[in-house]
Amino acid sequence: MAAFVSAASAWLEAHAPAKGSPQDKTAGRDREFVDGCRWWQRQLHDGGWAGISWPVEFGGQGRSVLCELAFARLQARYGVSTAAFDVGIGMVGPTLMVHGTPEQQARHLPALLRGDEVWSQMFSEPDAGSDLASLRTEARPDGDGWRVHGQKVWTSYARFADHAILLARSDPDRPLHRGITCFLVDMDSPGIEVRPIRQMNGMAEFNQLFLTDVPVAGDAVLGEVNGGWAVANTMLGSERGLIGTEWPGSDDLRGLAAARHRTGEPLVRQRLAEVYVREELLRYFDLRVQDLLAAGRPLGGLASVVSLFFADHLRRSAEVGTWLSGPEVLVADDPLTPAGRWQFHFLTAPSVRIASGTDEIQRNIIAERALGLPKDPRPA
Repeated sequence: MAAFVSAASAWLEAHAPAKGSPQDKTAGRDREFVDGCRWWQRQLHDGGWAGISWPVEFGGQGRSVLCELAFARLQARYGVSTAAFDVGIGMVGPTLMVHGTPEQQARHLPALLRGDEVWSQMFSEPDAGSDLASLRTEARPDGDGWRVHGQKVWTSYARFADHAILLARSDPDRPLHRGITCFLVDMDSPGIEVRPIRQMNGMAEFNQLFLTDVPVAGDAVLGEVNGGWAVANTMLGSERGLIGTEWPGSDDLRGLAAARHRTGEPLVRQRLAEVYVREELLRYFDLRVQDLLAAGRPLGGLASVVSLFFADHLRRSAEVGTWLSGPEVLVADDPLTPAGRWQFHFLTAPSVRIASGTDEIQRNIIAERALGLPKDPRPA
């Protein structure tokens, strides 16, 4: 591991732009940010650092998840990001490895590692977010293929995505979980309308989509027809294994406190220590989650515990960042300045409490599945 970290550190120092520099690829918004992610993913691929923990047979390096985590934490010190590939490389790729045909794997896995394909996830709907099995988007047989009609929402990077992984109801006569099929959809297909949802941080990462008789080829089915729930569980398991490392942390806050000449204040030191302790707890959570996933064991209530803790940590860290930035954070309009960065992260933090299931849903899962408490009342 020491040799790996040393080599990774040297390569990043030589190839990754510094945070806050004019070359910082994380300072842009929307299209500019996604283009920066594409550029950096290509650099990783060409430099031999893409797919660190992917199996060798799928184009990866076959290293341990510990190496993947170590590289991600080193990379987070620089002005680069692969966030636009979280769905593709972090979720779609592992799902294709399990459920994809050899043709699907050959077409998409190398393209993902090269940074050629950005993917979005068409799962949530206006009336089927946390209760995903209630989705209403329909997939009707049409000759050798399908026609998809419905609506999706909260779809990250859909405006810039090349492909999407879609869940649709293919057999309305079957029980909710058994009549769903998973599809690989080309985002250039006719009948797809994408409407951005503008967030208070100024970005429009999330989108709502209207699907009107979208044609989908028969060989675009991922897994079995009406077996999409198993595919979704594989993909959501990969999502739960993603714990962000690009969010500014205790190192950034310590630098900000030093720049404000406040590192000697007891309250400042206390709050910095709290951020550091939570980071260490998240690191151990991360190792435990990755170990369970690598062993093929279910995460159970741990997934919800991590989700809750992570969202709370981001909120608290952003509050410390804005507190240290002072009144400047209220009017900052340059994302390259410390105050501008912390303003952005403060306004972004609330979305994390919704993205992978609301805090309320996570608490219900912990109460019912981990603690064995009575189920929350459901509507009849």
